Amino acid sequence: MIDRLSHALDKASLSAQQKLYSDFDLNPDDNKDLSQGRAAAVLLPLVLREDGWQIIMTVRSQQMPTHAGQISFPGGGVAKTDNSLGETALRECEEETGILRSQVKLLGEFEPYHTVTNYLITPFVGIVEGEIRLRADPAEVAEIFEVPFSFVSDLDNFRRDSRQWQGVERFFYAVPYKNRYIWGATAGILRALALRLADK
Repeated sequence: MIDRLSHALDKASLSAQQKLYSDFDLNPDDNKDLSQGRAAAVLLPLVLREDGWQIIMTVRSQQMPTHAGQISFPGGGVAKTDNSLGETALRECEEETGILRSQVKLLGEFEPYHTVTNYLITPFVGIVEGEIRLRADPAEVAEIFEVPFSFVSDLDNFRRDSRQWQGVERFFYAVPYKNRYIWGATAGILRALALRLADK
């Protein structure tokens, strides 16, 4: 699986021709300008368990100013001290989950994702090595959990859902797993990776 994933990520580039995914993909009438957005990065941390590769995810704290209570990846906006987007993803992951950046081997990045809150997120995939001592930052993270990577990388598990927002029906992708409702930007990022793996 890792060889296949590494091969898929090798094809990624940050050229102007690269596809940009966004919260507006299923809502084209919004006519949003996606050329600008606050730079951010997230990490999709993979860990090998007895039953296969798992992806570590978080539930955002209810105190967060945006997307409170939603399932997400560890990550956030670029800090002045960050030398690269990859460093942003590793720093944020360490701060939010306790996974040391020295434990993470980055495999690569893939298509950026533009959110309705105007963040331009670059997703990175990394393998977590060694003993993991998870420690959620209570200011940002309510819970840390794992989902089988085989599930969230299968395009057949994704669906299109909708909700009413400000009197308008808005559509988004979701990939529910057991009692976890993974949706919005998080599901969109996972779907982008699943598409890359499927060579679509």
